Amino acid sequence: MRILYVAEIVGKVGIYAFKKGLSDLKQGKQIDFVIACADGATGGNGLGRNHAGYLRKLGAQVLTTGECCFYKKDLVENLAKISYVLRPDNLNREAPGIGSRIFKLGTNPSDPKIAVGVLLGQNGFQRLHGNNPFSVLPVLLERFHQETAYVIIDFHAAASAEKGTLFALAAGRCSAVIGSHNRVQTADERVLPGGTAVITDAGRTGSVESVGGANKEKRIQEYLTGIPEWTQEAVDKPELQGVLIELDKSGKACSIERIRHRVPDMPQRDAQEETLEAIP
Repeated sequence: MRILYVAEIVGKVGIYAFKKGLSDLKQGKQIDFVIACADGATGGNGLGRNHAGYLRKLGAQVLTTGECCFYKKDLVENLAKISYVLRPDNLNREAPGIGSRIFKLGTNPSDPKIAVGVLLGQNGFQRLHGNNPFSVLPVLLERFHQETAYVIIDFHAAASAEKGTLFALAAGRCSAVIGSHNRVQTADERVLPGGTAVITDAGRTGSVESVGGANKEKRIQEYLTGIPEWTQEAVDKPELQGVLIELDKSGKACSIERIRHRVPDMPQRDAQEETLEAIP
């Protein structure tokens, strides 16, 4: 099985890069399943309901989120009905939506299943706090393994040390743990002993000439003045970033490959307004 994880989609240009890049990768990489981190898809912070539907229509079978999962009210109001959008699993039970789910690759009873879960780190987040991911992970994996050997965890965390420690806990116990949130692709992809593929951060899908997908000049002014700035999105040099993971029949990772797929620059009309084609 070949799974494409698309790194965090940031703003309109990130959606554009996903739309243009996914079809190219599907043609050349023989992809069976697509997971996309969409925590910054709407305005660089959060995921709106229409963008969730649009990304699903473009080919994302699962959309993961992180600390921005509740930023957009129209999504929060519908999370209980949108089974393909996952918020972190280690939130309180009263939180809307679901944080993990098992998906089927086809309609036949014999078709394989793949489990996807999201965990939120405990360091560096001020507006949303999760329960201890190190306590939640073993319970989550035990439940998943009752139904499938194919298990992917998106660990949305700010601290590389916390990510590395969770990788060590997960080694040999799931197919892959993919780090997200920092929006900068790291060069430490590897398969751990026991067959667990990991990477500290899969990167971002959006503008490369930016600060985490945001306009560089706006971020400079924010640091100079100390005045918080709802950053303007950058559009230059869009890329689809992420990782491609190949799994054997036992659910163990055979390989993990970093993806950086450059797409044509975004047309000016699309930069002004991204056309949405939401689905139910």
